[in-house]
Amino acid sequence: MKNVTSITSVLLMSLSDDQETIHVLFIFFLLIYLMTVFSNFLIILLVVTCAHLHTPMYFFLGNLAFLDMSYSSVTAPSMLSHLITQHWSISLSECKAQIFFVMYFAGSEPLLLSFMSYDRYVAICRPLHYSQFMSWGTCAEMASLVWSTAFFVCITHIICLRRLTFCGPNLIENFFCDLPHLFQISCTDPTINVLILIIVGVGICTAALVTTFYPYVMIFRAVLRIGTSDGK
Repeated sequence: MKNVTSITSVLLMSLSDDQETIHVLFIFFLLIYLMTVFSNFLIILLVVTCAHLHTPMYFFLGNLAFLDMSYSSVTAPSMLSHLITQHWSISLSECKAQIFFVMYFAGSEPLLLSFMSYDRYVAICRPLHYSQFMSWGTCAEMASLVWSTAFFVCITHIICLRRLTFCGPNLIENFFCDLPHLFQISCTDPTINVLILIIVGVGICTAALVTTFYPYVMIFRAVLRIGTSDGK
């Protein structure tokens, strides 16, 4: 039977107890994180400073680079800190905040990719109308839709967490906080939360998958038609 005492912190899983392994892992993950941040920051810098890159395609690419950099920065610094100090405890509030930002940046990416595929579709299949369909105002609206949709989805999950009470044991078998593992230490039935997570997740992923691949199907068909008599 679970301890019904509410907890205020959770204990993340340690990656290793061996000091040599810890140092190797720290250097390895630090290098990966720094390369990720540097490469994505370089993309953003080029998009902002180079006038010939001020196009819708590179505008969305800059947003994607910012997403990748932000997503890595939510988990990597805290994991590196825990790894070097071997202090794997994190407050429940910090855990929920980490869940929010992980879901926010991860959930924004498939939505952004769907708009990027639409941009390529218009550029290839409707080149004469490209400047009309992909104006800067339209691009800003698309980016705002991505960020706002992901925000409302994530804030919904965080609000739903308020109905749960968390009890010991407070061990999360992961090196960062996520919803499925947090549900496991809840002494309140998380069925409703799980259903919301599945329904919203499947809905967004399905919509993003369809809207991402359908424009590429149309692009592929347009390319094939180039060699036909109709295409000529």
